[in-house]
Amino acid sequence: MLTFSLILLAVLAVIPLGVHLGFRAPRVREQGSPADYGLAFEEVRIPTARGRSLFGWLLPAPGAQGTLVILHGWGSNAEHLLPLAAPLRRGGLNVLLCDARNHGNSDADTFSSLPRFAEDLGMAVAWLRRHHPSRAGRIAVLGHSVGAGAALLETSRNPAIAAVISIAAFAHPAEVTERYLRPLRSPAFVTRLVIRYVEWVIGHRFDAIAPLNTVRHIDCPILLVHGRDDRVVPVADARRILANCRAPGARLLEVAGAGHDSVDRIEGHIPELLDFLDGVLRGQGPLAHQDE
Repeated sequence: MLTFSLILLAVLAVIPLGVHLGFRAPRVREQGSPADYGLAFEEVRIPTARGRSLFGWLLPAPGAQGTLVILHGWGSNAEHLLPLAAPLRRGGLNVLLCDARNHGNSDADTFSSLPRFAEDLGMAVAWLRRHHPSRAGRIAVLGHSVGAGAALLETSRNPAIAAVISIAAFAHPAEVTERYLRPLRSPAFVTRLVIRYVEWVIGHRFDAIAPLNTVRHIDCPILLVHGRDDRVVPVADARRILANCRAPGARLLEVAGAGHDSVDRIEGHIPELLDFLDGVLRGQGPLAHQDE
């Protein structure tokens, strides 16, 4: 009994350190810009929670009243999604890309989490409405991976968002944690302790922020996009999320040959993304494909 108690105390002492080191998001700063794609842009700073600010790029489309706000995934930055943003901008949309806290060129904070990604996305939407009302007639959001989960969470509670595109979202963060710890062959009780500790740190129960559950509270159009060859988040997660969608017309685009970060493969499906956004952001027939 004494031995077990000592082991338990050791585990409890190690978990906080392991969580904060193992789940810390790597910072990768932008090396390029939208100019590399021949696009005009404005570099912006967006105030967010806890006195921090976000780095972003606003890609204006002349005369467009709708804007797509794009958020990257864990350990990534706005530049990673420029290959998608560029053709969507050429399709006639204003596009706003931003870095979450602790990512890219945004300010640092104590930790990153799906709820904080969502908080940053909500602040970007609010900033757009306040500073660019002529471009905020209708707003859609697009997120990748953790950014996709954040996009679904923010859409579930933000009536200013008219549509959401989720790329490679996981179904439930507890399952992600279990997959992450599986190679360590941790006992089940250790995994449960890690999950409870993370919930305590971020201030949210996993069930409340899981895409599998947040989609139940979304009424606007939803497009889920997922690679069939995703080895990080299996495509089965997207199918389960779709099964819980209550929004009319919610659909899943499965991309053959695409892995978790295969933006190039998804780029080949820009027409489907534009068709989805047609009528949501412009409401004036198909979005025109324009050359810069």
